[in-house]
Amino acid sequence: MLVLGIETSCDETGVALYHSEKGLLAHTLFSQVALHAEYGGVVPELASRDHIRKLLPLIDQVLEQAACTKQDIEAVAYTQGPGLIGALLVGACTGRALAMGLGVPAIGVHHMEGHLLAPQLEARPPEYPFVALLVSGGHTQLIEVKALGEYILLGESLDDAAGEAFDKAAKMLDLDYPGGPRLAAMAEQGTAGRFKFPRPMCDRPGLDFSFSGLKTFTLNTVTQHALPDGLPDEQTCADIAYAFQEAVADTLVIKCRRALEQCGMKRLVIAGGVSANVHLRQKLESALGKMKAQVFYARHEFCTDNGAMIAYAGCQRLRAGQRAALAVNVKPRWPMTELAGLTQSGVQA
Repeated sequence: MLVLGIETSCDETGVALYHSEKGLLAHTLFSQVALHAEYGGVVPELASRDHIRKLLPLIDQVLEQAACTKQDIEAVAYTQGPGLIGALLVGACTGRALAMGLGVPAIGVHHMEGHLLAPQLEARPPEYPFVALLVSGGHTQLIEVKALGEYILLGESLDDAAGEAFDKAAKMLDLDYPGGPRLAAMAEQGTAGRFKFPRPMCDRPGLDFSFSGLKTFTLNTVTQHALPDGLPDEQTCADIAYAFQEAVADTLVIKCRRALEQCGMKRLVIAGGVSANVHLRQKLESALGKMKAQVFYARHEFCTDNGAMIAYAGCQRLRAGQRAALAVNVKPRWPMTELAGLTQSGVQA
């Protein structure tokens, strides 16, 4: 089965072609970072309009890369949610219309399930069951994955997601959008041990997260060391970035260890935009190596939003007999626990 995957949940337009037997044939991505940079964050209406401009040309580009035609497409998968409603509608309407015109089935994919399954595209994919850490700008969740489509939520952020906290801390240091990767780059110049930030909610049992207090602690530290122009000196900013990143990474590592011990598992999958953070990967590999556990993650280009993960996830559900209803129904908020298992074949809501 040749599946066209479409991702338009936020500010990146991703398209890919995945074959159930041959694997990933082609993929491409257009990022709107430059468009939103002057506003310091994503402007939903601008994001939707840019998806409209870029989506069809990107579909043509992927078909050309794979030496395929539209008539070769056997199914279409698109992101149904969660995400920005306008952006979701662009991908969903385009995908559903294309499938109808070609007379092939379509499927709406959960954005975070796409991230969770992205490591399956690698040469060494994780076997089921495993624990997954989904960590991005909008989500920080620990999930027990018994099989594809069988998910149990173990813990999640009670306020800011880790990626959101990274972006807000970056703004405190006057870093340009997107802040998270820029803060991580600045942290590389930081001095270890100068500042000690708290590891929130690690002194109590449970697997939930909270990063709002860490955000406040960061703001207070910036304010206390600010020069007359409003910011600390360059080295102090780097030291604060280092301490912040260290605190987030340690918190995630501690909770991942707890989750693995609680579930009696030795495999951890980390997925989502923040999973591209090299410092976090190194800490996880070191800590979990001591407990003889393995860490799996996608290559860098598949950590952020992309069409390949949507095409793969959609293919698995299509092969299980699931289909999208004729009506376009996007879900800006959509808990993964509401997903139907693969044994529940039929038409989606």
